Amino acid sequence: MTNEEYRQRAEKQAPRSRVGRNCLGAFLVGGAICCLGQLLFTAFQALGLDEQAAGTAESIALVALGALLTALGVYDDLAKIGRAGTLIPITGFSNAVAAPALEFKTEGLVTGTAVKMFSIAGPVIVFGLAASVVYGLVLCLLGG
Repeated sequence: MTNEEYRQRAEKQAPRSRVGRNCLGAFLVGGAICCLGQLLFTAFQALGLDEQAAGTAESIALVALGALLTALGVYDDLAKIGRAGTLIPITGFSNAVAAPALEFKTEGLVTGTAVKMFSIAGPVIVFGLAASVVYGLVLCLLGG
């Protein structure tokens, strides 16, 4: 069998790309999460919170909702439909912290839950803090 024949045969056997479906799912689910965030923000403002406090309350509510849906096993089902749309919003970060903590809870509070909780989220926190330091230094140097 030549390389060309092998390539043709492999292309026939390979599963079809689902890029369109994945993009649509990510758009719909990610958009729904963002719409929920906006709804929460508006509701907190309607309850009398100022803009900054409403934003903080919204973030807390979304993180709590993400952790709750992870604990109930719903977030994984949502991620099968929404793919990257569930990773981008703050709920994805909550899921990234809660999922390993739940998975390793049988290993104990310290060596299981506490250690594994930041196995995925740890690099995000480290690079987020590093980026904020660099941004602050650049801002100081530019006189902002």
